[in-house]
Amino acid sequence: MNRRRFLTILGSAGLASALSTAKTAHAAGGTHTWPYHENSYGVLHDTTRCIGCRRCEAGCNKVNNLPKPDKSFDDLSVLDKNRRMTPTSWTVVNKYELNGKPVFRKLQCFHCNDPACASACFAKCFQKQPDGSVAYDGSQCVGCRYCMVACPFYVPSFEYDDAWDPLVVKCTFCEPRLKEGKLPGCVEACPMDALTFGRRSDLIKVARARIKNNPGKYVDYIYGEWDAGGTAWMVLAPSAPVAASKDSHQATGHEFASLGLDTHLGNRPMGELTGGALGAVPMIVAFWPVLFGGAYAIAKRREAMHKAETETIVKEAKEDMAAAMDAAVRKIAETQGPGMADTARQAMADALKARENTCANCGHHGEDK
Repeated sequence: MNRRRFLTILGSAGLASALSTAKTAHAAGGTHTWPYHENSYGVLHDTTRCIGCRRCEAGCNKVNNLPKPDKSFDDLSVLDKNRRMTPTSWTVVNKYELNGKPVFRKLQCFHCNDPACASACFAKCFQKQPDGSVAYDGSQCVGCRYCMVACPFYVPSFEYDDAWDPLVVKCTFCEPRLKEGKLPGCVEACPMDALTFGRRSDLIKVARARIKNNPGKYVDYIYGEWDAGGTAWMVLAPSAPVAASKDSHQATGHEFASLGLDTHLGNRPMGELTGGALGAVPMIVAFWPVLFGGAYAIAKRREAMHKAETETIVKEAKEDMAAAMDAAVRKIAETQGPGMADTARQAMADALKARENTCANCGHHGEDK
């Protein structure tokens, strides 16, 4: 294949890829309907009931057979530091301050209705399940960590300490337990009923009833009902109005922001924002070896042609030099006799050999030599 033909094929493939990407992006932006599984499960986290006991952490650790932490679950001093999930801690409790009072919130995977991690993963390692969980299958994971970048809640973590087969790790919603009809480990371990498990649609009704029946206790908003397209895990926050002044204004949803929750995600599913662009990644991954393989073949072909041309020039130069030496030796033989001609031939041969040795050691190559 010559260079022009290769570039023609490359351009055609690029055009086809661009058209495919545009079609995928259009489909992603116009056909999403959510929630996908109306009858899926969820959990409602009522932060007004959470006491920061870390029993949920211990329950998660136990049912998932995770390594024991450096500090025991009875040690509440860890709450003084803002923590996030790790490969060995799939859920953590953090302490926040709201109007001078401590409020505790549990962090774990939100199991989005339309998960950004799934749309960002070109290896299709993440799948939204009918039970509400977002499952991860690491058998095809290439370690690109696009899921970590795409997640609006910064949930997935990576096993950096595993040199041989590092995987992405996150809360599984205790999916194996759900299949057995059991509660998630954290929900089962909570002594304060701060975590309520059930059908997502029913949990929204429960949350609205609590807000209605307890005026002034809760923010009139269910975090996760619509945020980022809706999530299986939802949060209720205590009401803590901000005093209005001419230098500040009422911050809508500031209670959730004070609990470390992003209040600017909007209602649009995150999968729509990542699915279109990243839908072309499989095409790029498949086409990239062709691109570099072709470029490598062209470079090697040019190198071989250059080498052959150089060898031809050197051969012709040696032939011309040999002819000139023979002519010079014959002339010496005619004018000064055969003995002098043999001496001249040997002298020229020694000089030529010395020059070749010098060129071989000087570091120059090709036409420089």
